[in-house]
Amino acid sequence: MSQTTPRSITRTTLDGVSVDTDHLVTEAPLEMRLGMTPLAVLMRTPGHDADLLLGFAITEGIVLNPGEVAEVVPVAGDPEQNRWEIVLADGVTIDPEQFRRNLYTSSSCGVCGKASIDALKVAAPQPPAGPVLDPAVVLRLPAQMRSVQETFELTGGQHAAAIFDAGGELLAVREDVGRHNAVDKVIGAIATERWPIGEVVLLVSGRVSFEIVQKAAVAGIPVVGGVSAASSLAAVTAE
Repeated sequence: MSQTTPRSITRTTLDGVSVDTDHLVTEAPLEMRLGMTPLAVLMRTPGHDADLLLGFAITEGIVLNPGEVAEVVPVAGDPEQNRWEIVLADGVTIDPEQFRRNLYTSSSCGVCGKASIDALKVAAPQPPAGPVLDPAVVLRLPAQMRSVQETFELTGGQHAAAIFDAGGELLAVREDVGRHNAVDKVIGAIATERWPIGEVVLLVSGRVSFEIVQKAAVAGIPVVGGVSAASSLAAVTAE
């Protein structure tokens, strides 16, 4: 399934009205299964679904590290690949009922579907001390991320999350209609290459919310930045 969907539109400008074709961000449900037990339905942009589910499993505390996951694969018999299964490594046992969500997770709300305030909290170790960053490096990170946001360039409707090293080198970037999904995707991508993730910077294309800070903390990422402002609870959580 493509990350964008062409659609006929009526375009109105100062020069008049015309019929045109625009590219919209694709939003589609993704059913996550642990083994063959459904856990959640995530509204996401298709693409890098294995990264998304591995990152989600890590940041939601379903698994403690990527080594507990043998593979993340599409469920057989689903031609659109909107159902995926997390296969646990040998010797790893997890009770699916502990993590099952009663509702779907929308593209705008990653914590939706949790039944209580206590359920919002995910145990997270203290992240390592963050690297000391050169202010000049910090200031150029948004432009670096923006330069590789290919789907945003085409649609104008896609969030992004990127991970940089302390010197400002881009290690991974992922896009999604949901900012929290983009974070899970980029964490899943980097976790397959290096764990612990270590002294890196997570940058998101919008505001920094509680959920973004918590996901970073659970993944052991010590520095979080955003193109927009932080929320009050994000600041408290970071402290």
